[in-house]
Amino acid sequence: MGDTPSLQLGVIGALVLSVASSVAIVICNKALMSNLGFPFATSLTSWHLMVTFCTLHVAQRFNVFESKSIDMKTVMLFGILNGVSIGLLNLSLGFNSVGFYQMTKLAIIPFTVLLETVFLKKQFSQKIKFSLLLLLVGVGIASITDLQLNLLGSILSILAIATTCVGQILTNTIQKRLNVSSTQLLYQSAPFQAAILFVSGPFLDQCLTKQNVFAFRYSPLVLTFIILSCLISVSVNFSTFLVIGKTSPVTYQVLGHLKTCLVLGFGYTLLHDPFTERNIIGIFIAIFGMGLYSYFCTHENKKKQAADLLLTVVSQIKDKETAPLLGGKNMGLQDKESHECHNF
Repeated sequence: MGDTPSLQLGVIGALVLSVASSVAIVICNKALMSNLGFPFATSLTSWHLMVTFCTLHVAQRFNVFESKSIDMKTVMLFGILNGVSIGLLNLSLGFNSVGFYQMTKLAIIPFTVLLETVFLKKQFSQKIKFSLLLLLVGVGIASITDLQLNLLGSILSILAIATTCVGQILTNTIQKRLNVSSTQLLYQSAPFQAAILFVSGPFLDQCLTKQNVFAFRYSPLVLTFIILSCLISVSVNFSTFLVIGKTSPVTYQVLGHLKTCLVLGFGYTLLHDPFTERNIIGIFIAIFGMGLYSYFCTHENKKKQAADLLLTVVSQIKDKETAPLLGGKNMGLQDKESHECHNF
């Protein structure tokens, strides 16, 4: 119980770091892609992961954290799965309308809840489900503008949802079952994620943008923003694994939609993006849903902790009551044996 306050501070710190770094990188990337005309999202992500691995490798050399070996097959499959999910999300954005892409991101939460319920036997209360529904409705109102469907885009979106959900669930379960930290797991898996995106990135970007990443004219300003984006990405990748490991994939997705609301707000305030009453209403509904989710999760966790504490106390009482009885029986047996030996 003494570790609970420090654990809560760790969770809050991870959430704050995730929100701050994600909003910062979105603003940086938006300036890079919209204002400076650099459209190569998949290649940029592969560079993010390579810089993240190099940074963690240097940190490990300086004993900032202890490297822990994980089964190579597990790490490789996990890294490839995460790399594929990033590529599929980028393809989904390329082959679908922005509105349908936002629907794809919203679908990750209910699909994650379904997978955890069916395969991990995790229970979600009706209150939690209601708060998640309210959140999704709010984000949908705030961000979805059009819903143009096509077969290829729909298939890519379904694959992106499935791989993203499985990857995030594995991020949580691997850390807990193999007893590795978020830093250790990211350090082991980042090279595989970076490799698959580094190989496939130029091809995917060519398909989506009709431009060659190697033929792009890299001005000093573009290079500055790319370097800044890569540096921020270290914090984004680290906080992603940290949040999922300390909380859950669903909580991470809820946090992701908070970032969406903040990005919309920052876009309106700093970049003067168009903003309507619909956006404002949606954001308020989403934030209210997030507040309910946080309240219900905290309330249920406290109930669970109280129940666990009660079970521990009851178990200790039973142990104390049982120990003298066993001792008494043993003493009686010893007396009997002593008496029998004496008679013999």
